[in-house]
Amino acid sequence: MACSGGADSLALAAATAFVAPRLGLAAGAVVVDHGLQPDSAMVAERAAESCRGLGLDPVEVVRVDVGRDGGPEGAARAARRTALETAAARHRAVAVLVGHTLDDQAETVLLGLARGSGARSLSGMRPADGLWRRPLLGVRRTLTRRACADQGLQPWDDPHNSSADFTRVRVRQRAMPVLEDELGPGMAEALARTAALLQADADLLDELAWKALTDRCDELARLHPALRSRVLRLLAIEAGCPAGSLSSGHIRALDALVESWHGQGPVALPGGLSGLRRCGTLTFVTTLTVETPSLKTSAVQR
Repeated sequence: MACSGGADSLALAAATAFVAPRLGLAAGAVVVDHGLQPDSAMVAERAAESCRGLGLDPVEVVRVDVGRDGGPEGAARAARRTALETAAARHRAVAVLVGHTLDDQAETVLLGLARGSGARSLSGMRPADGLWRRPLLGVRRTLTRRACADQGLQPWDDPHNSSADFTRVRVRQRAMPVLEDELGPGMAEALARTAALLQADADLLDELAWKALTDRCDELARLHPALRSRVLRLLAIEAGCPAGSLSSGHIRALDALVESWHGQGPVALPGGLSGLRRCGTLTFVTTLTVETPSLKTSAVQR
């Protein structure tokens, strides 16, 4: 499991240490040190000691280098995810438990609404998603703090979680309280229910998109717009675009190559790729900068 030392992950560590041996399962912990604060090593070791005291084994601290892509929140999340995936592979773990709560889910949905995202983004985080497990997704943040207090655990309060420099913190500290005040209590639960409902809808549309997968523009044009946008997204991801960087604007531009074709040029996409229409087929190419100012393209086959 992943433990930062905060109340959510520390409560999850305690629950995991209690439940795992009763199910005949081995459970350890990984503490990721992002190195973003002067005392980060000390904080990470303290979290590791808490996990060892609970009986988790093995417990290790992994230091990561946080890049800049995706902003401070996105870069830290990417570095953490890679470290946890690597640790899971090293220890042959079948799952990685993370301490996301119902409050985190509500914030994720609200952030998606603010960005004008589609159903897939608004469906939020899943309780189970490949390697990842989120057993606290139906639990409020206040309960994890109470669980730590009841067991004499001292969680660490990350100062970043109080910094208005981060969008999610502003949602947590400002937007959610206003919504609760103006629209009544239960907003977090309502947003989480919305996510659960949209997950089912998005799963069905994704299944249909895989069945309808084609790069022929005449076939794409016959698809319902809701289905076509998902097929276009799948094509772009298959070609090598990072899924998390594909925006609705990218998909609309690709859709214009299908629905509003008038000889327009390539559509720039994340990951150094471009999408273009060639002989009635939607094609994805890599764009490589060479020694001259000109650009060289080469087709990527699906």
